[in-house]
Parts: sequence; structure tokens; C-alpha cells
Amino acid sequence: MKEYGDQTSSITREHIEKNMNGLTAIENSKLFILDHNDAVMPFLGRINSTVTKTYASRTLLLLQDDGTLKPLAIELSLPHPQGDKHGATSQVFTPSEHGIEGSVWQLAKAYAVVNDSGYHQLISHWLNTHAIIEPFIIATNRQLSVLHPIHKLLHPHFRDTMNINALARQILINAGGVLEMTVFPAKFSLEMSSAIYKNWDFTEQALPADLLKRPVTTLCVKCDHNNVNLYKKGVAVPDSSQPHGLKLLIEDYPFAVDGLEIWSAIETWVDEYCSFYYPTDDLIKSDIELQSWWMELCNEGHGDKKDEPWWPEMKTRAELTLSCTIIIWVASALRAAVNFGQYPYAGFLPNRPTISRRFMPEPGTPDYAEFETNPDKAFLRTITSQFHTLLGVSLIEILSRHGSDEVYLGQRETPEWTSDVQPLNAFRRFGTKLEEIEKRIIGRNRDKRLKNRAGPVKVPYTLLYPNASGHSSASGLTGTGIPNSVSI
Repeated sequence: MKEYGDQTSSITREHIEKNMNGLTAIENSKLFILDHNDAVMPFLGRINSTVTKTYASRTLLLLQDDGTLKPLAIELSLPHPQGDKHGATSQVFTPSEHGIEGSVWQLAKAYAVVNDSGYHQLISHWLNTHAIIEPFIIATNRQLSVLHPIHKLLHPHFRDTMNINALARQILINAGGVLEMTVFPAKFSLEMSSAIYKNWDFTEQALPADLLKRPVTTLCVKCDHNNVNLYKKGVAVPDSSQPHGLKLLIEDYPFAVDGLEIWSAIETWVDEYCSFYYPTDDLIKSDIELQSWWMELCNEGHGDKKDEPWWPEMKTRAELTLSCTIIIWVASALRAAVNFGQYPYAGFLPNRPTISRRFMPEPGTPDYAEFETNPDKAFLRTITSQFHTLLGVSLIEILSRHGSDEVYLGQRETPEWTSDVQPLNAFRRFGTKLEEIEKRIIGRNRDKRLKNRAGPVKVPYTLLYPNASGHSSASGLTGTGIPNSVSI
């Protein structure tokens, strides 16, 4: 970001202290920021040359005693009018419920959500699940025999992915396609996605590592004088005394709490499976197919990442277990979490707009006068248009549906996938473990003390409810169940 000048946040103590519930000092682990500035700013000038008119946003939030996050300030930034090297020009907005200030705050939240909606679709969804899993599918089919144990392990997690990605390239992410029409980066969508891929790290797709870093969620840990200094951290810290080796800084974080249980169950299953076929590390190193598979993945599949130091060397069972666990996690649970809640959580576009068509109105302008006299009309004229709303809602409704032929995590399409008794027993234990997790998720969703499990609108968090039994009534818009693969 050096070529974009000074991008330091302009949020100050004065902006936030009045809403900090009486806290006089800014404490470690209490302030969080949803930061889309660095992802959006390099493209913002070109994005705003289209029909989109938007900002790069930062949203500062306070972790309250009841475990919920309270917004403290939203910073909206534009490129400097004298050129990128001069940094950004920014405005900071703080919460208000009444009058023109309340309407301005509502619009500021909409701009922040526009950033988040686009990032979700392009990065969290398309890039980090659909796109990055493709090279693993291709290398597996090219280098591993169908009789190879790792092919048998991973095969269910590749079902229909290449087909759905090919269809996406035809009608969704193609030039002038549905995605470009319904998210704010417009024709720069895939260019932005490709740029962010440059920071992709395979090992950081492991859920524990992801939570320790969380690239779009940072922690504010220090304030000097009047300025708020934002230091990159995650939503967890290492803690060897905890079950998963980390401690969540937001304890009531449904995705993380449920996800860590799912991650652990997958990891145990993969470890037991790999231990049967590879009792020693020497067998890993001497497996010609396995080594060819990994070499193709690192050097060709993700070829522009071939020189990265973080690639596992694939010399030990621990490396094989971690790699296969990450692949299965991304294709199943991570993808379920980012996909099947799209319609339930984002189906009402005024609450989660994907485009903004006008900048924040300036006092003394006709737009501001309309904002004062009819703020609802001004709001609707700013966010996603009616046509693009219908298009976008139709898309996410389709994407959020479970098919009647879904094969869920902990299931296989055929019971004859292997004749080896120990892997079969390990797989049954995996299914039993997932059913136990389901019961605990139901229990947490019923716990009234956990405010984030259902939120103020009382919609329970079920996206990581595995549905290991594969109950057929779970098809359609259920928001429930983890399919084995990226299949829609």
C-alpha cells in the first residue's frame, strides 16, 4: 500500500469514548475493527468511475460485557483528489438514532455493508472456497490412482465442484455477468479478487490459524494521545491450556465455537485414516504418487505460489494430515458457513446492500435537502437498485438451497468405498462425533445467555450444524447442514 500514501485511520479517542459504556481507557481485547480499507482502496478510483459511488470502510466495534459487539465509529475513505500518493481523505461517523444525524449514521452503515457484501462474495466465498479448491481436484485426478488411499479420502469432497465452477464462469463471474452487476466492484471484481489472492496462504486456511490471524478482523490494542492505533491481530490468542490450542477473544462467536469442534473432528478422522496407511514417515516420502500429487499442487496448481516458504514439505504424516484436513475443511464446513446463510442473512437488501450509487450527501446540496425531508427515499436511491436487488436476491436464494441429493459431512455415497476395517471404524466414529456436535450446537442455540447465537432477530446459528444423519427434510432453504463438497 506504499504507493497509496498514508492510509492511517483518522478515528480518534474523541470519536469513540462517548459510546464506550463508561470505559475511560481503551483496553486490550475489547476493540475490534472490520477493515476493508486495504482491499478496496487500490481499486476505488476506478470503481467510482463506473455507476458505483462508494468508499473504502473501517468499522470500529466494542466488545461488551454480554459478548455482543457494539459499533463505535465508521470511517469512510476516498482516494486523495491530488493523487494516490497523497493518501486518503476520510470522514468518521458515529452512532446516532434521531434526526439527520440518525439518517447519516444509517447511510454510513450501508456503505460499510456494501464493502462487506462485495468482499464476502468475491473473497470469502468465490476465492477462498470455489477457486482455491480447484487445483487440488485437478492434481488429485491427474496424479493419484482411484485406488490410492488419499484419493479415496478426498474424492467425496470434490463432488460437482468443477461443474459448478464452470457454470459460474459462464453466467456469474464472467465479464458483464451477474456478479459484476450485483456487487460494488463491478467490472473490477475479479481483478480485485486476483490481487487479494496474492496474500493467500494455504496453511492459514486451517481454522485455528485463520482465527489467530483473521485478515479482515483486527484488534485495537493501544492508543497514544488522541489517535487510535490499530495493530493487526486476530480474534484469538495462542493458549496451550485450551482444547484447540487457542483462546477466543470473543467467547460467544458461533462460527468459531462450532467450527473448532468440526475442525477437530475432521482432524481426528484424517489422522486415524492416514495413520493406518502411513504408519511411518518413510512411507510418505517413498510414495511416488503422493509426492507427484503434492509437487503438481505447489508448482502448477498454485504455481504463482510455488516459492512460498509456508508450503508443507509433505515428508511427514503430520504434514499430510494437516494438508488433507485443510482441504476437507475448506470444501465442506468453511464453504457451508459462507454460502448457505446468504439468503437468510442477506435476503433483505436494504439491510445488506451490495451496491451504492451515490456518495454521502453534503450539506447545502439538493441531495442533502432530499435527505433531510425524505431520508428513506434518499437511502433507497443510494443503495442497490430495484432491478439489481431482484437479480441479487434470486441468485443468493438459489445458492443457499440444499439439494435433495446432498451428501453431508460424515457420509459417503456408497458403503463400499473401502474394504479396510480400521478406516471404516474410524469413519463411523467420525459420524458419531458429528452427531454429538449437532446436539451441542442445539444446546448452545437454546442458551439464552449466549446473545450472538440468535441475535436480536432470533435466528439461531445453524450453518455449521453438520446434519450427519443426512435427513432428507433438510433440503431447500434450511440454513442447516455441511455438504461434503462445493457443489452449488
